[in-house]
Amino acid sequence: MVKKKKGMNFEYSAGGVLYDQSQILLIEVENLQGKIVWTFPKGHIETGEDARMAALREVEEETGYVSEIIRELPRISYHFMRGGVLVRKTVRWFLMRPKEKTEIKTKDEVRKASWMNYDKAEKQLAYPGDHHLLRVIRREMR
Repeated sequence: MVKKKKGMNFEYSAGGVLYDQSQILLIEVENLQGKIVWTFPKGHIETGEDARMAALREVEEETGYVSEIIRELPRISYHFMRGGVLVRKTVRWFLMRPKEKTEIKTKDEVRKASWMNYDKAEKQLAYPGDHHLLRVIRREMR
């Protein structure tokens, strides 16, 4: 979902952190600057969806896992530039558990998906918000 305001765009997305027996699922993507990074699956909330529906859909499309939501995680907001316009993005995150493996539907966006332990995930993640989510999960799952 994108909203425009004079000089700034606002985007609303939803995503999931898949957790399975102390393993976290990350995806490798190319960011807006053309850099290859590891992150969590997320995407825009489409018309007719709520954040939960969007998060479940995006996780399935980007990882190939049909999942269930365990609970909501902290929202993360950040700013970035796209085409010379400042964008403020807010992402609603959900902790999820995988239920069934299907196939990745966004192979043009996601280079690969990989299960990692906390230590490896911490080294691979690129964004401060992702590191914050990982710390929240690590504290709670001990």
